[in-house]
Amino acid sequence: MTLATLVLLGVFLTLGRWQWQRGEAKQVLWSQFESAPMPETSATTPDFDSLPRYSRVSFPGRFDVSRQFLIENRPYQGRPGYEVLTLVRAGNGERLLVNRGWVPFTGYRDQLPDVSMNDGEVTTISGRVDELPTAGLESGRAAPAAGDTWPKVTSFPSHEQLQAALGETISRRIVLLDPKTPQGYVRDWKPPGMEPGRHFSYAIQWWGFAVVLLVLYFALNFRRVS
Repeated sequence: MTLATLVLLGVFLTLGRWQWQRGEAKQVLWSQFESAPMPETSATTPDFDSLPRYSRVSFPGRFDVSRQFLIENRPYQGRPGYEVLTLVRAGNGERLLVNRGWVPFTGYRDQLPDVSMNDGEVTTISGRVDELPTAGLESGRAAPAAGDTWPKVTSFPSHEQLQAALGETISRRIVLLDPKTPQGYVRDWKPPGMEPGRHFSYAIQWWGFAVVLLVLYFALNFRRVS
C-alpha cells in the first residue's frame, strides 16, 4: 500500500505541475493576444515573419481569390466547417495568406462552400499576425488537394505544402482578418486550445487527488494500528 501510494502521489503531483505550467504558457499567449495595440495604417508592408505572434497589422493589399485554401476539420461551436485562407499580394509585392474566417460544412464533401469575392481591388487589410494551425496528431495532416481546381481542401497543411500548391514563395506567417474588416466570414479569434483558467483548475484537481490519497492512506493505517 505504501509503494502504491507513493507512485500515485508522484503521478498526481506531476500531472498537476504539468497542467499548471501549461496554464502559465497559455496565459502568456492570451496576454499577448489581448494586449496587442491597434496599428496605424501604413503605406509600407511589415515584415510579417519578424513580428511577435498576434501583433496587429494594417497594410494595403490585393486579394487573389483565384487561389484559396479550405482548411477542414475546424469546428466552431460544435459545428464542422472550414477556415478560408486567401492569397494576398501586399503593397511591396510580398505574398501571404489571410485567414478570412470560418464557414460551415455543407454536408457533402463534393460540394464546397462558396467563398468567392470581388477580385483585383487594392484594399486595406487589417488583422493579427499568427501561425498556421497545427494538428494534435501527425495523422491529422493532409496536403492540399492535387489538380488545378481551386479552392483546394487541406487539413493542417505545412508552410512548404502550401507553397508547393501555389508555386511561389509566401510568408511563413498568416494574418487573421479583423472581424470588422469586410470580405470575411465568422472570425471569433482566440489563441488555440483551452483557456488558461481551465489548465489551472485541472492542476488544482490533480493536487486535490493527491491530498485525498494521503488522507485515505493515513486513515487506513491509523485504523489498523488502533
